[in-house]
Amino acid sequence: MPQIIIDADSTSLAERCALIKAPSKHRARFSEGCVTVVETEDEARAGRDQARKLEPAVVYGPSSSSEGQRLYYLVRWL
Repeated sequence: MPQIIIDADSTSLAERCALIKAPSKHRARFSEGCVTVVETEDEARAGRDQARKLEPAVVYGPSSSSEGQRLYYLVRWL
């Protein structure tokens, strides 16, 4: 997993609990369309759906990429 640089002064970037539509757990960043932010770790864990490839995680973002996409960076899988 790449090292994530945290901007403590940012008002839009933060660690968040989320469900990620991930065919593989080997990626370190995900486009905004693959990420559904939820309120709590419990909500993320409850939303796990292996048939739909939804996995609970803690992510950091959203951040703008050089390609103009908004990305979330994986902090850890739950």
